[in-house]
Amino acid sequence: MGIIKTVHLIYEYIRHDEEEKVAEVKRAIDGVDLEIEEGSFTAILGHNGSGKSTLAKHINGLLLPTEGTVWVGEIDTKEEDRIWDVRKTAGMVFQNPDNQIIGNIVEEDVGFGPENIGVPTDEIWKRVDESLKAVGMTAYRKQSPNKLSGGQKQRVAIAGVMAMRPRCIILDEPTAMLDPNGRKEVIRTIRQLNQAEGITVLLITHYMEEAIDADRIIVMDDGKIVMDGKPKEIFSRVRELKTYGLDVPQATELAFELKEAGMPLSDGILSREELVKELLPLL
Repeated sequence: MGIIKTVHLIYEYIRHDEEEKVAEVKRAIDGVDLEIEEGSFTAILGHNGSGKSTLAKHINGLLLPTEGTVWVGEIDTKEEDRIWDVRKTAGMVFQNPDNQIIGNIVEEDVGFGPENIGVPTDEIWKRVDESLKAVGMTAYRKQSPNKLSGGQKQRVAIAGVMAMRPRCIILDEPTAMLDPNGRKEVIRTIRQLNQAEGITVLLITHYMEEAIDADRIIVMDDGKIVMDGKPKEIFSRVRELKTYGLDVPQATELAFELKEAGMPLSDGILSREELVKELLPLL
């Protein structure tokens, strides 16, 4: 079994009226079967309301299934007495780093998680050192988080999750509030953690370029998985992606339009470099 597995996962948001009667039931996740391999980098794409963030919250135990089962590291998330084991296995990084950073000094913030789960003091500082180094923030360890840029704050938030030594990190639109430079910083950090540290990464995003280097892309729509495959395979299906309200990377879009106009280009071109390499012999 993979590090994460869902079987017929269903989740319904229920709204009650003033008399506590059920006024509305909205199915946000609709029968999702999914398995994530340990050490992989998976990107989950989908428009707002597609169910991708609701799925992420199930993997961290923030939500529990209406029906079906979620396993994280072979733990059923419905086991109440093991919820902290779930969260130590799959750490969560949210969209707004200000909601996750609570320390007055960077190194104190990174050490807060391990301290909360009873890690001995010497081991906490060892983990703080290693985590800050992994995200390239060692030089800022004595600074106040308030003085950091958005991208730097998000890297501190990632370090705080890393210090708890999770086997998997779930990132729920971690770059949505950042400028382009901040986005590049954070995505570079995520790739490094996956490749160098072997941490399983689950990236929820609506920025197509962030998914290019993933091992696997999952597309969600209306609570269901509608596409699942490698980046080249997914991004070669431009028309289908657009029916789900999604764009494609800029180089992919241009290559698609040139191919439609009659140029003999490959499907699923993902980067500017790939596009230039294919165009040069034709010019």
